[in-house]
Amino acid sequence: MSRQRVIIMGAAGRDFHNFNAYFRDHPDYEVVAFTAAQIPNIEERRYPPELAGDRYPEGIPIYPEAHLAELIQEKGVDQVVFAYSDVSHEYVMHKASQVLAAGADFRLMGADTTMLESEKPLVSVCAVRTGCGKSQTTRLVSDVLQGMGKQVVVIRHPMPYGDLAAQAVQRFASYEDLDRHDCTIEEREEYEPHIDRGLVVYAGVDYEPILRRAEEEAEVIVWDGGNNDLPFYRSDLHIVVADPHRPDHARRYHPGEANLSLADVVLINKVDTADAEGVARVREDVYAVAPDATVIEGASPIFVEDPDAVRGKRVLVIEDGPTLTHGGMAYGAGVVAARRFGAAELVDPRPYAVGSIAETFEAYPHVENLLPAMGYGEEQVAELEQTINAVDCDLVLAATPIDLRRLIDVRHPVDRVRYELQVIGKPTLEEILTDTFG
Repeated sequence: MSRQRVIIMGAAGRDFHNFNAYFRDHPDYEVVAFTAAQIPNIEERRYPPELAGDRYPEGIPIYPEAHLAELIQEKGVDQVVFAYSDVSHEYVMHKASQVLAAGADFRLMGADTTMLESEKPLVSVCAVRTGCGKSQTTRLVSDVLQGMGKQVVVIRHPMPYGDLAAQAVQRFASYEDLDRHDCTIEEREEYEPHIDRGLVVYAGVDYEPILRRAEEEAEVIVWDGGNNDLPFYRSDLHIVVADPHRPDHARRYHPGEANLSLADVVLINKVDTADAEGVARVREDVYAVAPDATVIEGASPIFVEDPDAVRGKRVLVIEDGPTLTHGGMAYGAGVVAARRFGAAELVDPRPYAVGSIAETFEAYPHVENLLPAMGYGEEQVAELEQTINAVDCDLVLAATPIDLRRLIDVRHPVDRVRYELQVIGKPTLEEILTDTFG
């Protein structure tokens, strides 16, 4: 039997993991290409031979997803694997239709072929959509475990947008590590809050050696998920976060519905700002998909450094980028804070946007009177800085998890917005974590 020729569709994360975990050493398959989507400037690269292994001495090319149909024909592809997240079920099946019409089989990969086994206890934090509140949930989980006296190490879902070979296994324990690895804004937003808590964070491209390195330091490992993707490791406790502001999304997006089905605990977040109907609809979906899961509720209260500085001001709100783009949200904590503390106006940044920032607004027209903190490379960070400084406003209200002033030179006064998770009612996360890891 000849080897099956495979293309893996991805976004520089799940695609590489599926290759490493299943295809790299599998004699029955030859991966002839990756395709890239969602993230700017990740195509037209090559998955390097140092990571691809002995069977791929030249590495594997990465093409724009727009070329998928012609690649299937040119390379005689038998099978296409869909391997990225935070897309609707309808979107996935449109891609499937394209692949089937081009003559190849279409494949989604499940837990048994992609999840690695940890030698240490592991808790995973994932979500049904981007922007539900994974980050603050992961922080609280880590705080509780540290309070129990556990040595905690965080492994973050991949964001390898630079030199893939150099990023194979990354360890972050200080801000200097972030600088040394040339981290993007998106990476810093995820790593810095853990570093501030004295935690070590691992990430990169090759998640088997990443896991083994983390196991050397950890008593308990926390998987900090990305988008609404499934964890790369089997977990002893799988926590999934849902957002009642988007109550119909829990079962409409891939692979968020699969995440929900696997959940041991479902956290319905933001109940302090959502309406009761939205909370009830999420509960109905949880009971339908994960009837044995423990359901808890939480709030993500907002803290502003100087609330008085907001009142009466013309404010430029900067929100977390992926929440607005992949996550489909039209606002975030910054807009909530601006309205709560009496901003006179939310200034529209679109007339001032340049380069890839302007392209982001064109690609996501639902984003209006706020600025997504896009920063997937030095050029985009520079364009973000240029856009911010061009806006005519009195105050920048930054609702990103990091202090942007450490990365860019902002000419306006900056007020920061933070948010943390508070579990409401019983059982608490502390009780659940104690029962599992105590």
